[in-house]
Amino acid sequence: MHSTKDNHWPSTGSYFAVFSAVGLVTAALGPTLPGLAAQAGVDLDAISLLFTANSVGYLAGSFVGGRQYDRIAGHRVIAAALGLMIGGLALIPLLSSRWLLVAAWLAVGTAGGALDVGGNTLIVWLHGRGVGPYMNGLHFFFGVGSFIGPLIAAAALAIAGDATRAYWVLALLLVPLALWIVRVPSPTAGDDSDDAERMLDGSARRGTQSRDATVVLVALFLLLYVGAEVAFGGWIYTYAAALGLATATSAATLTSAFWGALTVGRLAGIPIAARYRPRTILLVDLAGCLLSVGLILALPSSRTALWAGTIALGATMASIFPAAITLAGNRVRITGRITAWFLIGSSIGSMTVPWLIGQLFEPIGPHVTMWAILATLVADLAVLVVLLLYSEREQDALVDW
Repeated sequence: MHSTKDNHWPSTGSYFAVFSAVGLVTAALGPTLPGLAAQAGVDLDAISLLFTANSVGYLAGSFVGGRQYDRIAGHRVIAAALGLMIGGLALIPLLSSRWLLVAAWLAVGTAGGALDVGGNTLIVWLHGRGVGPYMNGLHFFFGVGSFIGPLIAAAALAIAGDATRAYWVLALLLVPLALWIVRVPSPTAGDDSDDAERMLDGSARRGTQSRDATVVLVALFLLLYVGAEVAFGGWIYTYAAALGLATATSAATLTSAFWGALTVGRLAGIPIAARYRPRTILLVDLAGCLLSVGLILALPSSRTALWAGTIALGATMASIFPAAITLAGNRVRITGRITAWFLIGSSIGSMTVPWLIGQLFEPIGPHVTMWAILATLVADLAVLVVLLLYSEREQDALVDW
């Protein structure tokens, strides 16, 4: 694994900008959905298929892109993905067919998945075991982009009377980034000799099995975590409104408070990641998540508990994803393919847990939201404990060879 380079900022800054771009584009879909529905002449139910197209594209981009980073200079892959995203964004305001819009968002999602894999992989290659603070910074900038994206859509609506014009603005913003990053030298994966699994020829097979098991456990951990995060962010509005704990306006503000706390928490997590081990951060954060959701469930009719639990949950969730990737990088050599499996796991979680809550919300009642999220977080903690115990046992076994 490469150690941190003295002049790493051209690459590190590029990855921060790439993640801001992914956040911008991802967050822009929701506010522009009514405009896209009107553009295609369909209702909101029909145009919501764009969310599915984006998710499917993200999965495909994660899988295909992960393989490319292991074969081609990483910055060339990022530039190509940015080019695909720019093309899709430029076309969106011009398309009047729902299915053409689906195709465009499939392309944009594919590019987003490839960029997500690239940022997470290349920043580990660049910084090695010192990646913790930079990984938190990377995901903080995704939050920054997610915050700015809806503002650009709102400005386009106010100025041009059409929120979909925001996609042209986003496409123009990405052009300089694509031209810049292809000129910056790409980091490469470290020498295999740095891996515990390659320490001795006789332990290569055991090391490979250990690596595969670790990858599966980390992917499962991220599936459960991202499922809980997206479920809470997606359902807290409906949960609060259905229980009469918030008006439409205050429920929207509550949702913003959750994502805002998540973004601020990632900024605060940068110095924390520089001081503490990822396993410590993950254990403390998950304990905080359980306490936060537990507070909401313990006082189900309290607005104060709902607000406090929501903000605390966002803050304690903030560092989980970057800390999990950092932990994985300390135990296996990160490759594009391995990062792709992590993101495929997280994508599956983002689609399944919120969907499951949707199936149970009306038959059982709004409270099933928090119970489902609590159960998901408990399962996530169990997977983390298994991961920590397993990886420590395997490292001890490798030393014995």
